[in-house]
Amino acid sequence: MNGAGGDITDADVAIVTAPIVGTFYHAPEPGAEPFVAVGNVIDAGATIGIIEAMKLLNPVTADIGGTVARICVGNGEAVEFDQVLVEIAP
Repeated sequence: MNGAGGDITDADVAIVTAPIVGTFYHAPEPGAEPFVAVGNVIDAGATIGIIEAMKLLNPVTADIGGTVARICVGNGEAVEFDQVLVEIAP
């Protein structure tokens, strides 16, 4: 994307990465509303998803507040340590 017209560029976003290896979920349980969606304005410390690892559900939180610009992984997708999960425009 380019910076013209208020578009968000890669340099303008903060990323939230996976703190552990596991399966990423957008919502707390099947059928529930996702924690965040593109366009949501969130505060620092907001839960953006959960990662299931060894049958434990580990919340993943944002270190920075802003607008959710992109969700980079699908619901139920396996993630690796330090993989980008969400991009946030401050």
